[in-house]
Amino acid sequence: MKTKWRIEMWCWIFLIPTGVLFVLFQGWPIAASLYYAMLDWSGLTTDSTFVGLNNFYDVAKDPYFWNAYKNSFKFMLGVVPLHLLMPLVLAIILNRPKLRGASIYRTLIFLPVVTTTSIIGIIMVFIWGSDGAVNDALLKIGLLDTPINWLGDAKWSMFTVIIISVWKNLGINMIYWLAGLQNIPKDIYEAAEVDGARGMKLFVHITVPLLVPIGAVILLLNVVNSLKVFDLIKTMTNGGPFFATDVVSTYIYRYAFSSEMGLPQLGYASAAGLFFAVTIIFLAIIQSVLTKRIKGRAKS
Repeated sequence: MKTKWRIEMWCWIFLIPTGVLFVLFQGWPIAASLYYAMLDWSGLTTDSTFVGLNNFYDVAKDPYFWNAYKNSFKFMLGVVPLHLLMPLVLAIILNRPKLRGASIYRTLIFLPVVTTTSIIGIIMVFIWGSDGAVNDALLKIGLLDTPINWLGDAKWSMFTVIIISVWKNLGINMIYWLAGLQNIPKDIYEAAEVDGARGMKLFVHITVPLLVPIGAVILLLNVVNSLKVFDLIKTMTNGGPFFATDVVSTYIYRYAFSSEMGLPQLGYASAAGLFFAVTIIFLAIIQSVLTKRIKGRAKS
């Protein structure tokens, strides 16, 4: 009993720094946002007026907020399927033991992940511009007759941002899938091959079921992260053109820190952030429940 108590004590001691940092950088900002959301306050002065739930009512009535809300889910629905499927295909290819240079290919695919997103966004503005490399290549091979303003045209801007986001995060999702693939015991494949299973049968009946648990986790991570997208859209389109790529994060930034709307409205921005946070928490709870059920079925 004494040994068990000591182990538990040391576990709590090692958790204290993490707990303190969480309270300072997560807990306190959340609590402060709840308070600020009930104020009419710019964040720049000491003058503030308590308005209760009025900021939440104003957010709910703002069509631009619901446009950003819709765009956030449009972005999520665009990137998540590609974040799941494309890295899985790459992971299967690069997991082959006989493939030469697999580590080099993995490194090259992973490089965009460790590159700052805002830097990628700035560079991509030039590459995807009207006179950029993408238009130049498409014109030369005959797929386009005239250049497309990929980021300045409301019809193409969200598509362009989605493609770049998928490319940027391809490597990290590939690593997740590789971890899942490499945790599948080889004995299972060998036993299935003895029974006559080959190719797609191995993939459908062994690989896919055993990847379902980690796939559920990857899905959860990508859904939450895609709904929080900010830096890529901020640097590439700033929510434009005509709010076509405006997401909740850029909407909040515009009211909290930008001078585009005149004097900042920190209270209103806090209300918008909390409004959207409830949606993300709700989705995370649903996915967590589904993930547990999927893992339970996979084990059984």
